[in-house]
Amino acid sequence: MKKNVSKIRVIYADTDAMGIVYHTNYIKWFEIGRTELLRDMGIYYAVFESRGYNLPLTKAYCHYLLPARYDQVLLIETEIEYVKRASIKFNCVIWDEKQEKKLVEGYTIHA
Repeated sequence: MKKNVSKIRVIYADTDAMGIVYHTNYIKWFEIGRTELLRDMGIYYAVFESRGYNLPLTKAYCHYLLPARYDQVLLIETEIEYVKRASIKFNCVIWDEKQEKKLVEGYTIHA
């Protein structure tokens, strides 16, 4: 299936007292990847919702491998694993800028 790679830079507000990215921000970044992947496919949330459709999150999983830090450039790689009658699964991997280190991997399911 189609894949999207989005680039972001970690801002100071995304970090915690230890100087690393606070864990919930990765789920937020999964949403950025998902939104950009759908946009690449010509599917815009606003249009989707205006037609009476929604994609509520029913499950989120995130495996933290390495920490991200302030001002680090990250790549969010997102792809659709499956589309079923009433659900869709997006897989996400967050890499360092050179795609040498996998920082996080996970998925979200929407139904």
